[in-house]
Amino acid sequence: MNWRNYILAALTICVSSQTDAAFAQAPARIGEAAVVQNEVIRVSGSGGTQINVGDAVLRNETVRTGAASATRLVMIDSTNLSLGANSSITLDRTVFNDERSYKDVTIRMTTGAFRFVTGHSDKNAYKITTGLATIGIRGTILDILAQRGRTTVVLQDGASRVCTLNFQCIELTQPGDTAIITSSANGGVTIRKSNNPPWTFASNCGAAAGLCTTTEFADASPTFTPAMIEDPNGILCGR
Repeated sequence: MNWRNYILAALTICVSSQTDAAFAQAPARIGEAAVVQNEVIRVSGSGGTQINVGDAVLRNETVRTGAASATRLVMIDSTNLSLGANSSITLDRTVFNDERSYKDVTIRMTTGAFRFVTGHSDKNAYKITTGLATIGIRGTILDILAQRGRTTVVLQDGASRVCTLNFQCIELTQPGDTAIITSSANGGVTIRKSNNPPWTFASNCGAAAGLCTTTEFADASPTFTPAMIEDPNGILCGR
């Protein structure tokens, strides 16, 4: 092999290995911000950074809205997730089925008001949790209000199964069906069903243009720019 072919071969190996490593180490991009109104923060330690329209949403990330703020996130399978003011959500677990759908995804709604509209993944892939409930999805639009000591789940379309953490469950099958989970001072938890919802996310829809619409996810391809370092053999590699 002459020296030109050697360099080309070395560069190919170097770029390939460094590219694979960069993708393996980079946080998975699982969605993006489609609507941002005022303070929408990517939480990091005791601080955070502002999220803007078009910014990526990453696996294992917590997103928080401030007062008079709201956001709509679009996941790679075109699930739309809207957050009202003073809301916090963690994208706890994500296993990709392919580049446009999930095999397994868990969303933890810590506090606040949310609207969840399912996308193209198998509905069994989704699990939503609050401090008091787990929520199963079956082709669904759900309004969810997570408060201290109380979770309200309102079915807008489709069907859902709502369970307490000790496996008391209610089936929501008709628009307006509502599960209300309440904890008491002695640690007990109750769940009841109503068809007269005390709250819906509609009260938040005027907070930002497009907050309560749905859109398809356009491009979920991660990007990175590797820095250049020198290989022991004298070849520059990306890292």
